[in-house]
Amino acid sequence: MPKLTVNDIEVVVEDGATVLHACEAANVEIPRFCYHDRLSIAGNCRMCLVDMERAPKPIASCAMPAGDGMVIRTDTDRVKKAREGVMEFLLINHPLDCPICDQGGECDLQDQAMGYGFDGSRFDENKRAVENKHMGPLISTTMTRCIHCTRCVRFATEVAGVPELGAIGRGESVEITTYLEKTLASELSANVIDLCPVGALTSKPYAFAARPWELNKTESIDVMDALGSNIRVDARGAQVMRVLPRLNEDINEEWISDKTRYAVDGLRRQRLDRPYLRGRDGRLAPASWDDAFKAIAAKMKKAKPATMAAIAGDQVDAEAMFALKTLFGKMGSGNIDCRQDGAKIGGARAGYLFNSTIAGIDDADALLIIGSNPRIEAAVLNARIRRNWLSTGLPVGVVGPKMDLTYDAAFLGDEPAVLADLASGKHKFAAKLKKAKRPMIIIGMGALARADGAAVLGQSRDIAETYGVVTKTWNGFNILHSAASRVAGLDMGFVPEKSGLDVEAMCKAAEAGKLDLVWLLGADEADLPRLKNAFIVYQGHHGDNGAHHADVVLPGAAYTEKDGIYLNTEGRVQYANRAAFPPGEAREDWAILRAFAGVMKINFGFDSLDELRELLFRAVPHFADRDMISPTKWVKFGSRAKVKPVKFTTAIDNFYMTCAISRASETMAECMRANGTDRAEAAE
Repeated sequence: MPKLTVNDIEVVVEDGATVLHACEAANVEIPRFCYHDRLSIAGNCRMCLVDMERAPKPIASCAMPAGDGMVIRTDTDRVKKAREGVMEFLLINHPLDCPICDQGGECDLQDQAMGYGFDGSRFDENKRAVENKHMGPLISTTMTRCIHCTRCVRFATEVAGVPELGAIGRGESVEITTYLEKTLASELSANVIDLCPVGALTSKPYAFAARPWELNKTESIDVMDALGSNIRVDARGAQVMRVLPRLNEDINEEWISDKTRYAVDGLRRQRLDRPYLRGRDGRLAPASWDDAFKAIAAKMKKAKPATMAAIAGDQVDAEAMFALKTLFGKMGSGNIDCRQDGAKIGGARAGYLFNSTIAGIDDADALLIIGSNPRIEAAVLNARIRRNWLSTGLPVGVVGPKMDLTYDAAFLGDEPAVLADLASGKHKFAAKLKKAKRPMIIIGMGALARADGAAVLGQSRDIAETYGVVTKTWNGFNILHSAASRVAGLDMGFVPEKSGLDVEAMCKAAEAGKLDLVWLLGADEADLPRLKNAFIVYQGHHGDNGAHHADVVLPGAAYTEKDGIYLNTEGRVQYANRAAFPPGEAREDWAILRAFAGVMKINFGFDSLDELRELLFRAVPHFADRDMISPTKWVKFGSRAKVKPVKFTTAIDNFYMTCAISRASETMAECMRANGTDRAEAAE
């Protein structure tokens, strides 16, 4: 490992490190615009110039490999003058519109001009003007501000896997463009806004909405998918203004999907802000909390425990599920389920977790995907798979329909017979699994939310055991969930008891007139028309599918409006924090259930969130281990039944609208229109 001297400080860096890395190891700040540690080195901006002993001129530290015995200085007059010169060049054509630029207050160019720039300019020529480019409904462009660092180009090509951004022209005529002036066809496209060091690329929905210093910043967790991306929620008063990524190397690194970032405008529309009761005319009318609770209590007291059921939705926090489970337990009903889609999972934790962990994708040397489209279901996770494929040529096989995953994949077919061929070794992809030292399997809800999902799970487990997917040091058997609440629900046992009804059985019982009451806790994705014969209580935050079918509506809080515990697809315990308050009379879900228990004269054993969590931790101890993943044992799970000859599909077709919040989002609707228009024009 090379040993260098930086400003009289000796540092040792890893092989392959650059001089810039050595300077950072010595705690010396190096300004940069084009360099980013997750992108390839471009060496465009020259802002990172340093002096190297015996070098005739300053060197670009980002592009110079660190060598043993190098002597580097970053504080000489020559370095200072060189950086001032570079900054002077960068600002030749940059417009003086900082007061109206959305990047103001968060701009690398502003900060570094103050720290390393000169207080004047020797150029008095006219500034060049560049026409703004169309990049879709998410990204606002002011290309006159662009300094051609090419971060956006490298991100689109390397991370997102959509090489639709690039530079045209030469010299002073260089412009960054999408070539065909169309929307960036990536679920990660808006990350270029965070990467842009100037105000050339900014957020279109957030344009001129607020300044950074006006916002209250809250660290939280995303629930738009089951990845549990770490986010920062910026709010002004009661309104969430924007969502930004937080760094977490084990989960989302520093990326988030476009839906995570922009669906939050759905929090302002179609909100439930007061209780509602369905009257004799068949219409929902505003009601008081007392009247709503009395209507539910009257129905519950008449109904037998076996004729009551509860379904938990995809974005519910663990505390609310635990409170609802406690309520139905006290009522004597075991008809509870958190699997709206009917996924045949539960029991052994190894059979429903992403066992390798998300970071473990980097170590895989062969991958089999069954019934999943990770690009749509977990876009940030898909970027990790792409990175592994780029660096190692990871062989990927897909059992399911053909799709563009942004990396090369062998589509093995969508017939279940492919699994049998893989298990027996007949299929040609079996050789790649056998050759691999750390093979990985990713199974999506498209394979498990079938009538024979348990059989598919069992056959997948057989494949894993056949090809060494699970060893003493490696477990590459992974379930990719699409619901943020699913793992927490399975861990706490929010599933039917031995004689209880699952979601499908509830629907059948309701159709037969054998179900009197169904409590929907944020559940909008189930087959709700089949439950119409039962008395439906909907507890949620939007006037979506569940509220339309409900007899009583109880307004709850969205994920940005409450403290809550979520377990992501790998079983990592994460705590979300409240960034704003729910509208009107809406309340946190656990508090609503606690208040209703008081009406029913049921002792829950808690009166506050802390007391509820204490009971939850007693019941499921690992929920108290923040940011930790509890170990699992490899045991038998799944079914030995025969898999039906029905083609595999994927769980999600429409990336932009998958929940009540995203369906209420105008930005997500615009994305759908823009992508549909661009694809139609491309087809023509």
